[in-house]
Amino acid sequence: MNMQFYRKLPIPKEIKEQFPVSSELAALREKCVNDMKDIFAGRSDRFLLIIGPCSADKEDSVIEYISRLRDVQDKVAEKIMIVPRIYTNKPRTTGDGYKGMLHQPDPNSAPDILKGLISIRKLHMRALSETGFACADEMLYPENHRYLSDVLGYSAIGARSVENQQHRLTASGLDIPVGMKNPTAGDLSVMMNSITAAQHSHVFLYRGWEVQSQGNPYAHAILRGYVNDHGQSLPNYHYEDLIKLSEIYAKSGLQNPAVIVDTNHANSGKKYDQQPRIAKEILHSCRHSDDVKKLVKGLMIESYLEDGCQKIGENEVWGKSITDPCLGWEKTEKLIYDLADLL
Repeated sequence: MNMQFYRKLPIPKEIKEQFPVSSELAALREKCVNDMKDIFAGRSDRFLLIIGPCSADKEDSVIEYISRLRDVQDKVAEKIMIVPRIYTNKPRTTGDGYKGMLHQPDPNSAPDILKGLISIRKLHMRALSETGFACADEMLYPENHRYLSDVLGYSAIGARSVENQQHRLTASGLDIPVGMKNPTAGDLSVMMNSITAAQHSHVFLYRGWEVQSQGNPYAHAILRGYVNDHGQSLPNYHYEDLIKLSEIYAKSGLQNPAVIVDTNHANSGKKYDQQPRIAKEILHSCRHSDDVKKLVKGLMIESYLEDGCQKIGENEVWGKSITDPCLGWEKTEKLIYDLADLL
């Protein structure tokens, strides 16, 4: 093989034993997960906001951001449930660039996967213990899920992974809500097939074991826009798109029909400052159709302490994204309160 086997990493059980979750934190995480399940199942009419940086880069700035979310959550709790994004794996279209905290716990240093595994677990645990949030992460590498399985509240399958068999089958064995994004080319049938697979039971190979999943009834859709044959970003969050998805779901026989709408990525053309406008348009669509209102369970928003993005370097701005541009805190806080007023 044309690769060097550098070192064997600890299995998830060993990392969990080194950094254990207390019974109090386990109960807190379970409550967060159950609250989300109630929303997806229609037992609660609260609105989900899965919100946070494009990628987690530095522990302290991420925790500062989430701590601010805690204060806002307490004020909008009757209408909105906030789930912070702590995305510790960053998919790269060409494979180049910052791949996230798992690969580089220090963006300015060389990759160190062992240190990264410890760093991402400590970050999720710190968020849970200091703010009470069980957070969201992207399942870029299905075999790594168990390093975080006892602290994570929500998982997303990205646009480049949604057609992958291992992602689908692993999602079918998770005990948390899992969102399936539409692929970058926009084919909704790919996303719906992924949801179907995730909601069913399967026997498959996982981390060297033959396992059987029970199926995940809380697997659901995420609309994130798409890119056409000419490389142009096109949205799929408009009223007509949501009606179409509602009709597809009605014919599918799937459990708990639901969609989270991503306000960034191709839906905004990566124009991060358009996210408030897009979010409000989606709520406007919900007011015009009971079917849309029932289907749309929440939004996914990319937000951090500072507006925009920056290159990795010596003069980095604290709390400013080093990957895709994000909405800054002042605009974020205003948006959350505006959404609460509209709900």
